[in-house]
Amino acid sequence: MNNEQYLTHAEAVEVDKALLSTHEKFLTRITISSMRMLKQIADAEQVEKIEDLTPQQIIKWFERDAELKRSQGDTAGSLQW
Repeated sequence: MNNEQYLTHAEAVEVDKALLSTHEKFLTRITISSMRMLKQIADAEQVEKIEDLTPQQIIKWFERDAELKRSQGDTAGSLQW
């Protein structure tokens, strides 16, 4: 299980302080979280740069994470929502 936070509380506070609309703040949080997630996927797939990941590798990573949750419970896997 990976306990890495994709968006820290401090980062969320910074986003909240930004002069952005609610929708833009949401997109900013998703973008920061996605960047961290893609780094984790690249590491797992042994890909040096996240821009070299393929959609298939990303899909396979999500499938493996979902399977881990199904077989070991909701606290298993990397994605903790």
